[in-house]
Amino acid sequence: MNAFADILEAIAHAPIQKRAMTNHGVLNEAYCYDKPSSFSRGMRIDIGGVCILLISGTASIDENGVSIHIGDFKAQLRRTFDNITGLLKSEGCTWHDIVRTSCYLRDIDRDYDAFNEGRTAFFKEQGLDPLPASTGIEAHLCRPELLIEIEAIAMFRTDKGANDKE
Repeated sequence: MNAFADILEAIAHAPIQKRAMTNHGVLNEAYCYDKPSSFSRGMRIDIGGVCILLISGTASIDENGVSIHIGDFKAQLRRTFDNITGLLKSEGCTWHDIVRTSCYLRDIDRDYDAFNEGRTAFFKEQGLDPLPASTGIEAHLCRPELLIEIEAIAMFRTDKGANDKE
């Protein structure tokens, strides 16, 4: 049986465990904001030796919940990547485990070139191959000063018999 079929078989018969994920070193909880918001930074789902991380929309927010790098798209993009990196690290994984991103830009016409340049450079720094699936979307973001927000999905094996990350 191939690896994909093995994963499907494990998932079909395994209990599903889920819990919220966070990393207070880079982000506080949204419910701690002056105007609280009800969501987790991400969810960790463990199913039969496979872990799926669903990372909520993440932006250029510091560990106190303050928007930073106001008006600087490239700096906001970098802080967003750093925040996601911190969340991944808190769960024992890296960008190599990311399988999909959804990228929300406040003004896609104005910022897409800078976004694509910054994303390409960041992914190259990480040594990603293959690249994650991704969608770029223009959207009104939750704070008017935010220019970029990214959601991510990561998957990795957690069972003891699995090979190390490839």
